[in-house]
Parts: sequence; C-alpha cells; structure tokens
Amino acid sequence: MESAMPSKFPMPGNPVRGSKSGKPIMALFDLLGRSWALGVIWQLSNSTLTFREIQQRCEKVSPTVLNKRLKELTSSGLVERGDTGYQLTTTGSELFDLLQPFGAWSNSWAENLPVTDTTK
Repeated sequence: MESAMPSKFPMPGNPVRGSKSGKPIMALFDLLGRSWALGVIWQLSNSTLTFREIQQRCEKVSPTVLNKRLKELTSSGLVERGDTGYQLTTTGSELFDLLQPFGAWSNSWAENLPVTDTTK
C-alpha cells in the first residue's frame, strides 16, 4: 500500500520551489539546486565511487547531507548503487552530458566579468 505522504524530493507534478504546478523543469532545478546535488553528479560522471570517495571529492561534505542527497538522486533515477559503489544511471549520464558545457561557459564568463574594486 502506497503512502499518502508527500515526496521528500522534488517530483514533477508536485509543488516545488518556484512552481506550484511542479513543472518537470522546475522539479529538476529544485533537485539540482540542493546542496551538493550537482557536485555528486559531477563526481560520478567519470567513475563509480564509494560513499567515502564521494565525500572526499566533495570537499568532505557531511555524511548526513551526502546520504540525503544520494537518496534523493537515487529516488530520482539519476544515481544508482552498484556492487562497487554509486554511479550515474543512463538518465544521470544524459543529464551530465547536457550540463558539461556549462563548465567551459562558466570559465569564459568568469574571465570576462568586469573587474570590481573590492577594497571599498
């Protein structure tokens, strides 16, 4: 029997941050905007990692936050736990392929930002 309790992670069709209707794109942005969600996806893009390896690569994120994020990403179908650790699912890999160009774009953006005087 399914529980009537609301989902603990953003789901399309349910209200999420920024969208009462829960449009799929808003649910995705809500999920990816949670602390360490993108970091976990980024770290898993190249290899399967254990919990401890993810924690170390994510600047020692707290075990509580990492556990919660892995549960959310797993429940969302982006991450799965295999025999040797956590890995991206096919859907998670497709998402990473879409996100990867943002890395190069962000470097260009950072280089072209106007210089501001931070001593004031």
